[in-house]
Amino acid sequence: AKVTAKIAVGYNLDEIPNAITGKTFASFEPMLDYCVVKMPRLPFDKFIHAKRTLTTQMKATGEVMSVGRTFEESLLKAIRSLETGVNHLYMEKFEKEDKKALMEYIKIGTDDRIFAIARLLRMGESVSDIREQTRIDRFFLDKMKKIIDMEKELEQCIGNRQLLYQAKKAGFSDRAVGWLWNMTETNIYEMRKTHGIFPVYKMIDTCASEFESYVPYFYSTYEDENESIVEDRKKIIVLGSGPIRIGQGVEFDYSTVHAVKTIKEAGYEAIIINNNPETVSTDYTTSDKLYFEPLCVEDVMNVIEMEKPDGIIASLGGQTAINLANPLQERGVKLIGTDCAAIEKAENRDAFEKLLSELSIPQPKGRAVTNIEDGVRAAEEIGYPVLVRPSFVLGGRAMQIVAKEEHLRHYLKTAVEIDEDKPVLVDKYICGKEVEIDAICDGTDVFVPGIMELVERTGVHSGDSISVYPTFSISDKVKATILDYAKKLGIGIGIVGLFNIQFIVDRQENVSIIEVNPRSSRTVPFLSKATGYPLADIATKVILGKSLKEQGITVSYPEEKKRWYVKVPAFSFAKLSGMDAYLSPEMKSTGEAIGYDKKLHRAMYKAMIASGIRVQNYGTVIVTLADEDKDEALPLIRRFYDMGFNIEATSLTGEHLKQHGIRTRILGKPSEGSSEILDAIRAGYVSYVINTRAILSGVHYEDGVAIRNAATQNNITMLTSLDTVKVLLDVLEEVTIGISTIDAE
Repeated sequence: AKVTAKIAVGYNLDEIPNAITGKTFASFEPMLDYCVVKMPRLPFDKFIHAKRTLTTQMKATGEVMSVGRTFEESLLKAIRSLETGVNHLYMEKFEKEDKKALMEYIKIGTDDRIFAIARLLRMGESVSDIREQTRIDRFFLDKMKKIIDMEKELEQCIGNRQLLYQAKKAGFSDRAVGWLWNMTETNIYEMRKTHGIFPVYKMIDTCASEFESYVPYFYSTYEDENESIVEDRKKIIVLGSGPIRIGQGVEFDYSTVHAVKTIKEAGYEAIIINNNPETVSTDYTTSDKLYFEPLCVEDVMNVIEMEKPDGIIASLGGQTAINLANPLQERGVKLIGTDCAAIEKAENRDAFEKLLSELSIPQPKGRAVTNIEDGVRAAEEIGYPVLVRPSFVLGGRAMQIVAKEEHLRHYLKTAVEIDEDKPVLVDKYICGKEVEIDAICDGTDVFVPGIMELVERTGVHSGDSISVYPTFSISDKVKATILDYAKKLGIGIGIVGLFNIQFIVDRQENVSIIEVNPRSSRTVPFLSKATGYPLADIATKVILGKSLKEQGITVSYPEEKKRWYVKVPAFSFAKLSGMDAYLSPEMKSTGEAIGYDKKLHRAMYKAMIASGIRVQNYGTVIVTLADEDKDEALPLIRRFYDMGFNIEATSLTGEHLKQHGIRTRILGKPSEGSSEILDAIRAGYVSYVINTRAILSGVHYEDGVAIRNAATQNNITMLTSLDTVKVLLDVLEEVTIGISTIDAE
C-alpha cells in the first residue's frame, strides 16, 4: 500500500526503498525461503443449515495465514489456526463414511472437503483417482499424501525421537502426535523437552537473507539457526484474536493495537502473537516484535519459553485469548490484568450465581444441566419460554428461545453436545429492554464511560441489535442501578482492565444481569469513538499498574454527550444460501456501521444507510406476522399505510389488518399451494418485508423461512423484529416529513 501510494504521486519502483530490507528497492524481485498458506474462515459452524458448497459467491468471513519452510508445515499450522475444533488434517465426521460415499462427496468443493480427501488417502485411495474426482492439482494432493505417510510412520514407531523431530518439522502439533501415539498433548511436550526439540524462529525478509537486515517479523520452524534476537528488557506479550468470524471480528484487533501502542509508550517491549493477515496487529510495524503463529497453547508456549516475558495479556483478544488463559496459567505463565480466578467467577455458572447472591444482584432464574432429562425438569421448574445455550459461548452460538418441551428435547439432541464437561444453560426468558455497558476496573474503582441501549428487546443477540448511546428511554433510577451493579461486579469478580455487562430492564424497571464478559468486547471501538474515551488505552494502563485515579479519571460515569451515536449491524444473508435470516439470540451479523447526529433518527438513518440497509419512503410493504405480534404490529402497519405505502399480507395477517381499516392485498403462501407471495418479492416493487416468528407458542412455519430467503436473495430490506420496524418508521417520518420524537438539546 505504501509503495502504491508513492507510485501514485510520481515515484518509479527503482526510487522506492524496500521498507523491509532497507537496502534493496521495490524493483527488486522478492526471493522467498518460506511458504505461506492463506486459509478462509467459513461460518458454517454458526450456520449449520446453510449450504456448505463453495461457489463463485464468497462466503468466508475471514482468514488465517501461516508461514513455514514447506507447504505441509504451513498447511497444518493454518488448519489449527482456524479455531474450528480441528487440530490436524483429520475430521471425525468422515471416519464412519465408506470409500464410495467419500468419493462422491469430494466431487463438489465444500469447506471441509480437504478432510474427506485426507480420510480417503488414509484408506489407501490413489492420488490419481482423487485428482480425477476433484480436479485439484497433484502438487497439493501429493503434499497431503506426505502428511498421511508421516502419520503411518509415527504409528509404527511410537516414542521415536528422530521421527518426532521429523513430524514437528512437517508441522504436526503435539496434540496430533499424541493422537497417533495414544498420549496426551502434555506427554508429547514433556518428551520434546527431554529431547530438546524446540522450534527456532525465522525472519520474513523477502530476500532469502541475501542482504543483511533485521525485521522483527517471525515464524516458527524446526531447524537449527534462530533469527529472533531476544532482548534483555521488560516485555509484554499481547495475544491476538485470530481469524475474523461471526461473534469475533476486527473490533478485538482494535483493542490489541491500542494496547500495543500504550505498552510501547510505557517503556516495555511489545510483542504480538496473531495469525490474521487482514489485521493491523499483524503489520510488522505495529509492535516491537510480531510472531505469526497459531493461537494454540503449544505455539504460544513456544514463544513464551523463548522470550520469557514479564507478563501476558489475554483479556484483549476476545474469546480466543481468554480461552488460552487457563491452560497458560497451568503451565506457570504470568497473566497480567484479569486473571483465571476472575474469568472463572464470571464464566462458571455456579461461581457466578454464588457471587450474584452475595452481592444481592438479580438474574433470570436458571440452571446448568448436563443431560436431557435434567434440562426438561429445569425448564418445567423455571417455566417456559426458556433461553438455552451451551456454556462458554461466543457470539451466542447455538443459543435459542424454546417454548415447549418437544422443542427443548429436539434442541438438546441436535443443536449442542451435552455431557458432564459441556453443560447447557437453561434460563428463564424475560422480555424487556436490553442495556449494555463496557467498563474498566482497576481493583478499587470502576469507570463506565457510557451506557448503551439496544433497540431490539431481549431475544435478539446484542451483536445483531441496533445500539444507541446515550440511552433514549432509560430512567435515571435505572442508570444508577446499572452503575451500582457494575461497580459491585467489577470489584467482586476481580477484574483488572476491561469488562462488559449486559442487563435486562423489565416493564417495572427491575434490572437483571444477563452476563458479564471478563474481557474486551465488540462494543469497545463504538463506545470509544462515541464517548471520546480511549477504553483500550486506559485499560492497558490499568493492567500495567496505573490506577484510574492516577490517570486522572475520578468520576465513575462522565456527563453524557449531547449528540446521538447509533451502531447498526450489517448482515451477509444473501451470500449464504439456505440459512434463515431470522434475528435470534444467536449472532448472525458480520459487521456494523456507526452514524451520529444531533437528532436521534437522523443518526439512525445515517447508520442504516452506511450498513447497507435500503431505506425507502415509498413502495409496498409485505407483512406476515405471528399471532402473538398482530396487535402490537397494527399501529406500526397503520403508520406505513398513512405514509402512502401499499400493504400486502398473507391471509390471516391480511384479514386482521382489513378488520382494522387498513386496505390490504392478500397473497397466497407456498403452504397453500400458491407462489403469489414469493413472486411479489421477486417482482422488484417491494420496499420492505416484515416477518415475525412466534416465540411464546414455539410454532415455526416453513413459509416464514421461504419468505425470508426470497427477501434476502432479492436484496429487499427484511425486518423480523417489531422494535426495528418502529425505529425504521421513526426514521422515515423524520427524513420525509420532519417529525422527530427524540432530539438532543
